[in-house]
Amino acid sequence: MAIAVINPTTGATERTLEPHDADEIERRVAAAHAAAQALRGETYAQRAAWMRAAADVLESEAEDVAVMITREMGKPIAQSRAEAHKCVKNMRFYADRAEEFLADEPLDDPSSVGASAAWARYEPLGAVLAVMPWNYPLWQVIRFAAPALMAGNSGVLKHASNVPESALYLDTLFTRGGFPEGSFTTLLIGASAVDAVIDDPRITAVTLTGSEPAGRSVGARAGGQVKKAVLELGGSDPFIVMPSADLDKAVSTAVTARINNNGQSCIAGKRFIIHSDVYDAFVSGFTDAMAALTVGDPMDESVQVGPLATRSGRDELAELVDDAVEKGATLLTGGSAPEGDGWFYAPTVLADLPEGARLVMEEAFGPVATVYRAESAEHAVEIANQTTFGLSSSAWTEDAQEQEYFQSALDAGAVFINGMTISYPELPFGGIKDSGFGRELAAAGIREFCNLKTVWKA
Repeated sequence: MAIAVINPTTGATERTLEPHDADEIERRVAAAHAAAQALRGETYAQRAAWMRAAADVLESEAEDVAVMITREMGKPIAQSRAEAHKCVKNMRFYADRAEEFLADEPLDDPSSVGASAAWARYEPLGAVLAVMPWNYPLWQVIRFAAPALMAGNSGVLKHASNVPESALYLDTLFTRGGFPEGSFTTLLIGASAVDAVIDDPRITAVTLTGSEPAGRSVGARAGGQVKKAVLELGGSDPFIVMPSADLDKAVSTAVTARINNNGQSCIAGKRFIIHSDVYDAFVSGFTDAMAALTVGDPMDESVQVGPLATRSGRDELAELVDDAVEKGATLLTGGSAPEGDGWFYAPTVLADLPEGARLVMEEAFGPVATVYRAESAEHAVEIANQTTFGLSSSAWTEDAQEQEYFQSALDAGAVFINGMTISYPELPFGGIKDSGFGRELAAAGIREFCNLKTVWKA
């Protein structure tokens, strides 16, 4: 079955590609295995030189890459451009810091274990399979690939089937920077072919960013093969606003947090939990701002919200909203798909959600926000923690005691105080509960796919 590039702005098929057959898959996995053996013998300085060269290539092509991303999955062109440059930053970050992050860790007093010297060292695992999503078609991959290659691993990419051009661009990016052939390779395959790749003994570990069901499937398969896995799954992130917050800034940031990437971000603020003292003012400003957003062709620099990436994604989002309204939720704005071509959905705000509404527990992957009234910080945390997800969170308050309370009480992999969640190369990123396990980025991210080996000398 052909893999197609379908423009979500028009619904038109732009290009079709044939998936790799068994022989091509074998060739590519073998090349990745051979490259891993070669890379582990290279110096950090050499790998860093190649990584910086690859970053230079991407930086020089950022404008064309941005157009490719927007054509494939529909995000506003300025955000696609920013994604390309964020990838460049991450590549240079790990080129500069990999050796420091993976330096040997000597035991201060080796005599305490009867040794003359003892230390821990980090060594690469080998060829790592990355199963990646379409919503950040370069960034999600690069935040794995840059540290993995700098550690001396090779990467094998199974990208989402609706972004094959991005997948093919990444297939050659690192070799264009000088990395050995096979250091990072793309498999154009469907989801049904992933299990066989995980089972291949030359694949040493697996990482997946995607939905909870996909994560459960890949995690179970990797576990059955006793292979390391890192899973970054969905989120239904709370955005809490308390009376002491800067309300104007909280409102404007809430809009950005909800509609960034057309609302298709695992770390987007999705559930807005507002203290009753400022609830009416926040909801009024937030609803007005959401209703005023410019929706349209994402190639237009003035457009703030483009289409959903897939027709099925748009339909699933509409089902969640319709279910909530049918069960008694109050629709404050939006709630419908405009007529015409493309997979658009109006920016939407819902209040008064009944407990039985699917939106209370499920992730809305699109420009749909839900608002909740909280009577206290404790009540806000109770609402925030009621879902099975635990990726990130945001809390707005100028009260130091409240800040400390939210930092410790929110069940999430991150808490952002008076700001929206953003993934930074400098900070570890990942979730708990049904949002996955393991970490990407920072020192923690590069160490995930290393063997932490203990060395003891008499």
